[in-house]
Amino acid sequence: MRALLMTAPGRAEVGEVPGPRAHGGEVVVEVERAGVCGTDVELFHGSLGYIAEGATRYPIRPGHEWCGRVRALGAGVDRAWLGRRVVGDTMLGCGRCARCRSGRHHVCADRTEIGVRGDQPGALAERLALPASALHAIPEQLSPAAGALVEPGGNALRAVRAAALQGGERVLVLGAGTIGLLTAAFAVVHGARVVVADPRPEALALAARFGAEGVDPDDLTEDSAFAAVVDASTGAGSPAAAVRLAEPAGRVVLIGLSATPSALDTRALVYKDLQVSALLGASSGLEGAIAWYTAGEVVPDPLVAAVVGLDGVAAVLAGERPAGAGPGPKVHVDPHRRP
Repeated sequence: MRALLMTAPGRAEVGEVPGPRAHGGEVVVEVERAGVCGTDVELFHGSLGYIAEGATRYPIRPGHEWCGRVRALGAGVDRAWLGRRVVGDTMLGCGRCARCRSGRHHVCADRTEIGVRGDQPGALAERLALPASALHAIPEQLSPAAGALVEPGGNALRAVRAAALQGGERVLVLGAGTIGLLTAAFAVVHGARVVVADPRPEALALAARFGAEGVDPDDLTEDSAFAAVVDASTGAGSPAAAVRLAEPAGRVVLIGLSATPSALDTRALVYKDLQVSALLGASSGLEGAIAWYTAGEVVPDPLVAAVVGLDGVAAVLAGERPAGAGPGPKVHVDPHRRP
């Protein structure tokens, strides 16, 4: 089959690789649609922390935002999965440790992350093998775009849950990338009054489509404090800004990751009596994202700017915008599309 391979920092190519087989407890999924994520860009450039730690090594087969259809079953897998449209949990724990047994497999010390950490190949390929235990069914009527946005949607829904929003509260989302905009969308349907801060007018126009108000970050002051602030940006200074803009006794949720270490004075947290949550992964938010998308309460499709084939991914990773791309932050991949 064809798959994208990152062979070294700054180098990615499409190649023919052996097709996956479903071993015991596994399935093989034909990938319908996959997303190019900021994490994939960091893998491409070699800046992701997992590489420095040795948890991820080249060559890398990326791709962790996807949807597809189950085409083959390994021994012991319920035959009801065959032919189902599915998405999958990126986080694969060992299944044996105390964290896994208590439902915290996403922070298992021995976890792999599909297409990100360890040696589990990702979904920027025609087919993908993964444990059946990681599968989540999606309905036939869900669009391919929405299906491949379930994973970022799960992250965003976790952020909204962590913000513990009360009806009518004002919440600020820093950053109007995919996670930030989906966080805004979920916060709106949870009854919050949402403000999205981003310097890009086109990003704020998308925020308005989800029912949020858009502002330039430079226009925010401590006088406009919010009951909850979600930092969904990649700026090293954003966590400190989130703390500064949160109402005393409010909540701060950290879900964005900067390329360089961010500085945060913990005294500011204490003096303002803030509750702070930091989130990794979409695991516990996947089912909720599927439900909200299926009900039509959140329609994520406008986030997709373009769909390319595997041959167009390297250019996207290098920062090129596909010809004719719309205003959305997300580029999707149809791995079966040929040049």
